[in-house]
Amino acid sequence: MAGIIGNNVVCQVAFVVKDIEVTKKKFAEFLGVEPPDHFLAISPDTMVEGEPSPEAGAWLAFFEVGPGLSLELIQPNGVKSTWQDVLDQKGEGFHHIALDVKGKTLNEGIIDCENWGMKLVQRGKGYAYVDATEDLKCILEIFGK
Repeated sequence: MAGIIGNNVVCQVAFVVKDIEVTKKKFAEFLGVEPPDHFLAISPDTMVEGEPSPEAGAWLAFFEVGPGLSLELIQPNGVKSTWQDVLDQKGEGFHHIALDVKGKTLNEGIIDCENWGMKLVQRGKGYAYVDATEDLKCILEIFGK
């Protein structure tokens, strides 16, 4: 069974952090790997809660932790975003799980999620975050074109 968005394979687990440099070193030590590079990601077409937020961004680092599964660290840049909201309201920790909408467009995946009762909270080029906290107890990120 493929689920609501046509895919049931989690490809990412993500955490928001205050200091990506410190946290990625700790994860690297724990996992027994070299710390990955990190980079600033800002998408000028980002929308947060339906409003343009072209300066919303975050420093990102990725660890490959299994076949097709990555662990993402996210340090928000201080501009309103789902990352900054979670960090401000809950502190460091779990942010989302991610799935690819394989075989569908991103818009189709968003509509499927909304029809299931989730609310779109942020989107940018190739990704969207939907609030699934009521039913699934987390934010979902979906990838697609």
